[in-house]
This record gives sequence, structure tokens and C-alpha cells, in this order.
Amino acid sequence: MSSSTIAERLRTASDFWEGARLSVPVMVASGPFAVLFGALAVDNGFSVFEAFLMSAAVFGGASQMVGIELFGQHVAPWLIVLSIFAVNFRHVLYSAAIGRHLAHWPLLQQALAYFILTDPQYAIAERKVESGRKVSFSFYMGAALPVYLSWTALSGLGAFFGRMIPDTQALGVDFLLPIYFLGLVMGFRKRPLWLPVVAASAVASIVAYKFVGSPWHVSIGALAGVLFAAFMPIRPSTRQEP
Repeated sequence: MSSSTIAERLRTASDFWEGARLSVPVMVASGPFAVLFGALAVDNGFSVFEAFLMSAAVFGGASQMVGIELFGQHVAPWLIVLSIFAVNFRHVLYSAAIGRHLAHWPLLQQALAYFILTDPQYAIAERKVESGRKVSFSFYMGAALPVYLSWTALSGLGAFFGRMIPDTQALGVDFLLPIYFLGLVMGFRKRPLWLPVVAASAVASIVAYKFVGSPWHVSIGALAGVLFAAFMPIRPSTRQEP
């Protein structure tokens, strides 16, 4: 084995473990939410396997919660799909933003990356790019794979032991993810027009929640922030080089 091959493998391993270290806070924040989803899924008539399979196939906490609530209300399938799409529409925006950093990857790697793309995964990749480094496939998988495995495993455990919890809502663990997402948003606070964009998105989301309802307020708030940012000029002194 040549020295260049050894160096390449060491660099790949280093990138993977760098990403894995960044995944630890994500697993801590999402773990209770995954257990809660499994318990609620069983409470809504899912089997343990069905709850596990939904986590493995959808891999979207908020959209999974919406799905299990609608499944138990005899709602038309197209409306369930549309509601889940509304919650997850922000991932279309994430994909468009992060795609330019992954364009040099093989197609199969890109497909896998988009499947396991989450809010924190997007933030982690963006922060690495902002530091002047490229996002490698090994780094990306190091940050994403542990989260995916822990989410699916803990969903299964929550479903298996869910009947032992008399009142899942009384646990009060649903505050963890909003706090974590707030931390992600604060991580971008040095970007130009950060505060006005966040304010516009928040106001639109609150108004939409009151007059349109959930889950549409998520996508409406995201679109409002995007449109506001698109129409707000950036001063030349704050314009970032690509």
C-alpha cells in the first residue's frame, strides 16, 4: 500500500470522526423525541415494526408526528402526503442551498446525502463551508449516520416500551428540539440581514399558525424568510465571496 493511499484513508477516517463528534449533540437533543414518537405511534394504532419502518423510511421527526396524528383520523391519503410535504418543504430549500457543495460527488452519494439531510445536518455542512473547507462525503456521513441510526433505534425502543408510559405528553421532553433548533438559528447570526430575515419568518409563521393552521405555518414562515431575503439588497461591504 502506497503512502498516498494510507494518507488518503487517514484523512477519510479523520473527516468521518470529526463529523461524528458534531453529531453527538444532535443525538442527545433528538433522542427523547424519537422515543416519544415511537410511544405515540403505538398509542395511535401502529405496530412496533410500523413505527420503526416509518422512522427508517421518512426520517423526519415533525412530519412523522403529523403523519401518525392524521393516520388515526381516517384522513384521505393524498391529504396526509400533502401535509407531510408541507412540513418538510423546508428541505427543498436546504437541498437547493447545500447542493452546490455536493455537486462534485458521485450521483449515488448525492442521493444518499439528500435522503439523510436534516436541519442540523444542513447547519453543520454550511458552517464547515463558511470556515473555508470542503464538505467531504466521509465528513457528511460521520455527522449524519449516527443520528439516523440512533433515531430509528430509539423510535423502535419507544414503540416497544410505549405501552408502559401512561401519559407520553406528561414527560415534557418536546421542548428539547425547539431549543436545539434555536441554537442552530443563532449559529448563523453573523450573516448579513440575519435578524430581519428571522423576524420576517417568525412573524409570518405566527400569523399563518393563527389563520391557516398547522402544519402549513412551517412552510409559510420559511417562504416568507426566503422572499424577504431575496428582495432585501446586501450592501457591497457585506457581500460575501462565493
